Amino acid sequence: MNSTPALGASTGRAALALLWSLLAAGALLVGAPARADDPMPRPPALERDVQFWIRVYSQVDTNAGFLHDQYNLGVVYDTLHFAPGASTAERQRQVDEARARIAAALRRIADAADGATLTSDDQRIKELWGAEGTPSRLRTAVDDIRFQLGQADRFRGGLIRSGAWETHIAETLANLGLPAELAVLPHVESSFNPSAYSKVGAAGLWQFMRSTGRRYMRIDGAVDDRLDPFRSTEAAAQLLAYNYRVLGTWPLALTAYNHGTEGVRRAKEQLGTDDIARIVRTYSSRTFGFASRNFYVSFLAALEIDRNPEKYFGALQKSSEAHFQELQLPAYISASSLERTLKIDATRLRELNPALLPSVWNGAQRIPKAYRLRLPQDGTQWSGQLLAQRLSADEMFSGQRGPRRYKVAQGDTLAALAERYGVPIETLARLNRLRTSAHLTPGHVLSVPETTPTLVAAAAAPPPPPAVPAAPAPAASAAIVAAVAPPSPGGAVSPDVAQRESAEDAAAAAAATAAASAKPHAAAALSQPVSAAQAEALGPALGPAAESEQNADPTDYSVAKDDTIRVAAVETLGHYADWLGITSARLREINHLKFKTPVRIGQRIKLDFAAVTPEVFETLRHEYHRELQAAFFAGHRIVGTEVYIARSGDSGWTLTAHAVGVPLWLLQQYNPDLDLAALHPGTQIVMPRVEEVGAGG
Repeated sequence: MNSTPALGASTGRAALALLWSLLAAGALLVGAPARADDPMPRPPALERDVQFWIRVYSQVDTNAGFLHDQYNLGVVYDTLHFAPGASTAERQRQVDEARARIAAALRRIADAADGATLTSDDQRIKELWGAEGTPSRLRTAVDDIRFQLGQADRFRGGLIRSGAWETHIAETLANLGLPAELAVLPHVESSFNPSAYSKVGAAGLWQFMRSTGRRYMRIDGAVDDRLDPFRSTEAAAQLLAYNYRVLGTWPLALTAYNHGTEGVRRAKEQLGTDDIARIVRTYSSRTFGFASRNFYVSFLAALEIDRNPEKYFGALQKSSEAHFQELQLPAYISASSLERTLKIDATRLRELNPALLPSVWNGAQRIPKAYRLRLPQDGTQWSGQLLAQRLSADEMFSGQRGPRRYKVAQGDTLAALAERYGVPIETLARLNRLRTSAHLTPGHVLSVPETTPTLVAAAAAPPPPPAVPAAPAPAASAAIVAAVAPPSPGGAVSPDVAQRESAEDAAAAAAATAAASAKPHAAAALSQPVSAAQAEALGPALGPAAESEQNADPTDYSVAKDDTIRVAAVETLGHYADWLGITSARLREINHLKFKTPVRIGQRIKLDFAAVTPEVFETLRHEYHRELQAAFFAGHRIVGTEVYIARSGDSGWTLTAHAVGVPLWLLQQYNPDLDLAALHPGTQIVMPRVEEVGAGG
């Protein structure tokens, strides 16, 4: 499978229509795994769930919502309507009162003797449950009453905004041989708002978590490609292709986009099935909650509406496609130098390059070498060579601005400092050779990135342009201008207002929204959130994408019931002994291993939990692999895959010589079902291709 090429200017509406028709006919499957006739099946057993999300996306807006049972989505107790401009507290009060009323009714119905007289509302609720409404089930349902905020205004705005990127999305999917239906996923993730944030820190059009995004994109103190709808589209296509390769079906691949590849793989193995309906209905896990159970059905609902927008929203006109040229920078260059040399307004340059963080625009960081800068498609046709000729020698640099020093104060934590300086905690830890969980000692001097300290809520994304109007968008080269959330209903705080707040105001807003989120079912009149704090305030109101884990590592690091584990790549007995607080000799003894005999990938190892619990061991094991992977993806990214046919004598270690720069653990992730220690000649092995961050933009 080849990587997606960089795409610049439009191929036109006609080309888009041709692409969609070819994809639908299965004519553009370039190196993809074999597809079923219907890659996105709609199981009858999940139809009530699909219909629920169709209602959420098309019938009620963000000034209303449903009180429903979280397991039986066919049971919608009530539709709540909020007064325009109602405060978060007022909305919460209304939700709490309605929930208490329904809970009382469920108890009365469950306790009523046969033939007892019920109120008309009690009878209505009883009929909602039908034969399933046994007394025991209704008593359980008291704790399962959930509120879901409506999304119709957001979804309609997303349909309009999608026009700016739909051609690029279609081309990207076609180049990787992926189903065209995947193009609607941003409706579920972000309502096609490239500045959107979730309460767990996912960002952008495709809502990438930072750790997963760094597998495919550049994310550092100067650039966050998650906020670029074009680069993040290419990354999302790679992640979806990877999920499909590991899990084998598109319903599971999509569920893994939210729940993580490891989690879905474990569900598949535990139940012995890849039937999405059975997994949704019967799989039980601490992390497989409402969001994970509903991710695929909400996708199907979005697909239904996207295919028939006029049926649900009447006539609407999508935003014009984005037009631009791309310039690969020949060196590290400051934004001010580029503005002067290119003679492009700073605001316009910022709109076209949303991945460049505030640290770039305030001069604390330079735009990196090889970055593909987006420019208007008018006037001078720029090239790296022409730019180098126009810049003076003292305006081009071979590296980024270096780190500076910070003396740790009482109460400082690594996480708080990482947030303050707008960098991942892994980056700050690696810069100082610390664990991410390290406790800081007051007076200790740390190296910190040379950026202006700022709140993430205020600096998470460049200020978005004006909101999309309800009227047809003008055909402009600045189609990216249309790529923001619709105006907030009822006078709520909108993204453009939130991002213009001062640091002090942003801090106050973050504190207020965090307080509002203390109640789990709070609803808020905020528009699509552009910070984790705003998203947290919305809580469950955001829908199934809000709890995304999106861990792309498919390895099962858990301890089995018989106290054994399966050896993963780059693990040794020494690691296990450290995490268990025992000696390697003890592990060799209970596993009957001779001295100096190494463990091999896939081997079952018995553990001794005399000193620590299995939960502590699992935590330490996960942390080791997270740090290992974070360190690698700080400097590398995956740009595609290729197939290698095993020869006689090949093993996991010899394969790393063929896949230059690919660590063994990454090779194992792309081939989780292969025994890399015992390969047979002729076996097909998927080899990820990696490059250094910045080598190609």
